[in-house]
Amino acid sequence: MTFIRALAGACAAALASLGAFVAPVEAQTYPTRSITMIVPFAAGGPTDVVARIVTSHMAQTLGQSIIIENVVGAGGTTATTRAARAANDGYTLITGHMGTHAASVPLYPKLAYHPEKDFEPIALLAGTPILILARKDFPPKDLKEFVTYVKANAEKVNAAHAGVGSVSHVSCELLHSILDIKPVGVPFNGTGPAMNALVAGQVDYMCDQIVNAVPQINAGTIKAYAIATPERNPSLPNVPTTAEAGLPKFQAQAWNAIFAPKGTSPAIVASLNAAAVKALDDETVRKRLLELGSVIPSPAERTPESLAALVKGEIAKWTPVLKPAT
Repeated sequence: MTFIRALAGACAAALASLGAFVAPVEAQTYPTRSITMIVPFAAGGPTDVVARIVTSHMAQTLGQSIIIENVVGAGGTTATTRAARAANDGYTLITGHMGTHAASVPLYPKLAYHPEKDFEPIALLAGTPILILARKDFPPKDLKEFVTYVKANAEKVNAAHAGVGSVSHVSCELLHSILDIKPVGVPFNGTGPAMNALVAGQVDYMCDQIVNAVPQINAGTIKAYAIATPERNPSLPNVPTTAEAGLPKFQAQAWNAIFAPKGTSPAIVASLNAAAVKALDDETVRKRLLELGSVIPSPAERTPESLAALVKGEIAKWTPVLKPAT
């Protein structure tokens, strides 16, 4: 019996040692197959564009393809719920943003996930300033006229957005709360389709991320009244800030970041973070993001810990603003 107990103890010790050995091996071999990156909006929108630019470089670093899967619906929460429930093996990730991982909390009382509890933060990819945009033939000539016009015609004008909880919806909710108006909202399955409707003159205005707007503004297919940041953006030097244009209270900047399901191993998180950081240091990636008006996060802002703090702070920031809208 003593021999058997000794043998059992030796086996247990061997298994423990094997477990300690497997973890580093996993980190060294990951990934061994392609990775799915869920984008919670339609192709062509700002989140999709940022995800494709960054993950293209990440795939080179990781040595495996990263397949973008666009999943639309419910302001991005349909896709985010799916990502939260995916296996935590590092092969299903999501490019979330301020809407899916912060504003969704106060807007969806029965949300099937919690941004802080159900995800492992990987890396912040980009900040994306918000613009007040309109169809090219919308009557107001500048932001002051826009404010006067929408206040006088609040029941007639409409605002496009990518679904309840999306950045375009949340940022315009902030604008509307400042102006004390409740115009008609027109939801789309993504900011790309919403922008297409704005270009076609089918909707009046929208609040959108700069990544989605720069090409259209430069082409003259839509008009931009102001950018909701303290300073003008180099990609749109002629667009005034909201403070310059007469509405200093409206300040808003969205962001995009990569998350993995809760429980993903620290080794895999570290590997993915390193690949994202390397992408953001690449000259070609930086050039493409900057041309679209994105704000590239500093090295200190790219850590999983910094992203976790950002999510926590954004939930606290947007909850009092959006709770009355539910």
